[in-house]
Amino acid sequence: MAAPLRKVPDLQDRALRDLSFIRQTMESASAFTDVPGWGLIGVGASALVTTWVATFMESAGAWIALWLVEAVFAASIALVAIHRKMRRRLAPDASFVLSMPARKFLLGFWPAIVAGAVITFAVIEPVGIWEAGSAVPRVLPGVWLLLYGVGVMTAGAYSVRAVPLMGLAFMALGTLTLLIPPLSGTLFLALGFGVVQIGFGIWIVRRHGG
Repeated sequence: MAAPLRKVPDLQDRALRDLSFIRQTMESASAFTDVPGWGLIGVGASALVTTWVATFMESAGAWIALWLVEAVFAASIALVAIHRKMRRRLAPDASFVLSMPARKFLLGFWPAIVAGAVITFAVIEPVGIWEAGSAVPRVLPGVWLLLYGVGVMTAGAYSVRAVPLMGLAFMALGTLTLLIPPLSGTLFLALGFGVVQIGFGIWIVRRHGG
């Protein structure tokens, strides 16, 4: 008896599956190039303004609350800037979907930020924090700078070279702030979240577009 004929695979479907696999592989290996230079400049400028306003805060509670508001505001600026830069790469009628490099970048960034938030609320002493003249926990500025740098450096492994270098600069500033107590934490917050981000924002705008 003749053997039953096998079903001949559809060559077109196989080719489409192969192309899809190749595209996904190339996308996974590519770098996230949509870090917004102008967004970093905007975030840095807002941090410098916050530093100036912080000098007028009379209690630790007001100082910390101001910087937490700044963190939310800065995150909003960054997310809007990233979205706009990614949209410019798409066709006008194309649907917006996070690429694999973008997902890796965000997943690498947020764990350190969440850890910083947890540590912040863990070291705050709720008693007397709103009293005039109360002291800000000494470790807070250094922890913020260090963990932000960790997040940026980890996420930067999937991005352009400027990003992990910026993370390294934040880690250096955070380490100095933690290990050398006489240094002003507010000053180093201005240097990190303000000056460093503006500087690297300008670099990214010139090398990789706004």
